[in-house]
Amino acid sequence: QCRLVESGGGSVQPGDSLRLSCVGAGFPFSGAAFSWYHQAPGKERKHVATIYSTPTLTEYSDSAKGRFTISRNNRENTVYLQMTNLKPEDTGVYYCHRMNYATWGQGTQVTVSS
Repeated sequence: QCRLVESGGGSVQPGDSLRLSCVGAGFPFSGAAFSWYHQAPGKERKHVATIYSTPTLTEYSDSAKGRFTISRNNRENTVYLQMTNLKPEDTGVYYCHRMNYATWGQGTQVTVSS
């Protein structure tokens, strides 16, 4: 069974950092591409970042550029999202997604508030 499990969310203050993790299982991890999405309260899920099977190939939304970094460790079947200089508008649930497949994690909550 294909699955993704996110972790690493929490409650932080503006300007703080968090690292989210997404562990995959049940499929060939190293050949897959992954994305992180953000769903703010009451809003649609939006793309944050993508990493392809070639780790140097990444894409970011405008709001994530310069603050967030997506990376992967194929030995540990894990995709990361390093988030720095967090802002209140970064609050919401972050989901990991295996591109081109209907595989989503359950999400991890991030709350940025002073």
